[in-house]
Amino acid sequence: MDDPPATDRLRALLRDGEYDAASDGLARVMDADAAVRRRALNALRDLADDRPGAVAGVAAAVVPFLTDDERSFRLGAAKLFAALADADPDAVRPVADALADRLRDDDEFYFVRARCAEALGYVALDHPDVASPAVLADLRVGLEFDEPEVRERLAQALECVALGDPNRLRNHAGALAGHLDDGSERVRYHLASALVAVATEHPERLADAADALADRLSDDRVHVRGRAAEALGLLARADTDAALPVDGLADAMDDEAFVAERARFALPAAEDGDAPADVGTLAGVRRTTRAAVAEMTAPDGECQHCGLALPASGGPPTCPRCGAPR
Repeated sequence: MDDPPATDRLRALLRDGEYDAASDGLARVMDADAAVRRRALNALRDLADDRPGAVAGVAAAVVPFLTDDERSFRLGAAKLFAALADADPDAVRPVADALADRLRDDDEFYFVRARCAEALGYVALDHPDVASPAVLADLRVGLEFDEPEVRERLAQALECVALGDPNRLRNHAGALAGHLDDGSERVRYHLASALVAVATEHPERLADAADALADRLSDDRVHVRGRAAEALGLLARADTDAALPVDGLADAMDDEAFVAERARFALPAAEDGDAPADVGTLAGVRRTTRAAVAEMTAPDGECQHCGLALPASGGPPTCPRCGAPR
């Protein structure tokens, strides 16, 4: 397969659903020089943005990019799998082991591991079995020491695991609660959401997390405060001796709507309205979590050197466009 025609041919094969021929072409591309491999991978990523279903049929053929000698190819492949898993978890399920291998490689570039964790999380929403004990261990251990950008994706993956099957994390609630004071608001948010998911089926498991959740009622981020109140509301419905922060929840009734609704859920004796019907449910977390993350990562500034819009938190420590420190 020669290039540049190879790239156009690859796109055409994928658009026409000729997955076997496209996979054969990708196998030949892997033996080509870096420029040809880069064009092929970029073509896959561009197509996945517009038509993820067209790339789903060659997911296995993309796996060799995850172990390419060049870091940029490994990162590009990990991003591709994350985007594809978000759109079509079934397509990525067969290659979950390859993603898990990258996640557990301590020598791998941290952004590659972050994207692999993200992809595994999206798959776990529909296929909780990918969260094997080994994968759960990798996700949890990374919360202790990894870079903030990795911890955010690890926490997101743990939230996805809990949403896919709350039973998978029922024995880890205390460990997750231990990171509710993480410096990253996204880590705090995802872990609080994971605890809500666990508590939808096992509210008693949050008994040891009550103090950590109570502390989050004064978090700087509104969505973290709301999730903490929601988790405490589920704990209130469990048969435990855990003491609820009644005063803190009462104060939260005057907070923004996302928090006040969940404080109302936690204090059912309140008389000023009902919480939304899906508060305290898996469906409710799924419905609201993407918007919460979008708000947390919305640009609120720009690079002082090149003017690129930058998110409020998360992202690389340098500007993605010009490389200057943020």
